[in-house]
Amino acid sequence: MSDLPLSNRIALVTGASRGIGRASALALAQAGAHVVCVARTQGGLVALDDQIRAATGASATLVPLDITEPDALDKLGLALHERFGRLDILVHAAAALGPMTPVAHIDPKAWDRVLSVNLTGTYRVIRAMEPLLRASDAARAIFLTSGRVARPKAFWGPYGASKAGMEHIVRTWADELEQTPIRAVLLDPGIMRTKMRAEAIPGEDPTTLPDPAEIGPLIVDLAQADLGLPMANVVFSEWATAGTLASA
Repeated sequence: MSDLPLSNRIALVTGASRGIGRASALALAQAGAHVVCVARTQGGLVALDDQIRAATGASATLVPLDITEPDALDKLGLALHERFGRLDILVHAAAALGPMTPVAHIDPKAWDRVLSVNLTGTYRVIRAMEPLLRASDAARAIFLTSGRVARPKAFWGPYGASKAGMEHIVRTWADELEQTPIRAVLLDPGIMRTKMRAEAIPGEDPTTLPDPAEIGPLIVDLAQADLGLPMANVVFSEWATAGTLASA
């Protein structure tokens, strides 16, 4: 295990029970990292742990947690500090699609839920994990974004707006990190075969879409990459460009 690229690194993945989060957690574990897997669903986390054990012979740390719960992430940060003392890799994949509806018809409670997960949740993750990331010699923080930020489309209002806000928070934070060992990256994975995609486009044939597992190698690369100052912006879509890093 010692010759693996991420041996002895501590990684945290939110939204780890399915989709891109699950694929990221498995890829990081296979590269040697000890992965702290965060998701709302206990069953999904247990299934992921079984998969990690089968692939690596090692277990993950499972944290059933809703990132919208008040103070939950702060308590997790304290627990990680007591156990590991640092965090080397953060992959923030947790997200909510919200209602696919005209802006004038958005239910206020649904709006609040999407912003709570996608925007406020990102700020709370950063707030809770920055002290641990600062304790690493070369921390990497990867945030999943969407092409809907640059290309708004009818009925995607809550999701697109929340992801636009998320990008602004991450870019602002990244600009504050120049004198730290932390490097942040926004990653647009493009269209993938996920539950969220199926909910958004229910008539689409999922077999025509890339499996989330295909993004795993890029996540591992980004966890090691020299991302420049103060951040890199990576667009991972149109699979011919896989692995390309473009400085922002």
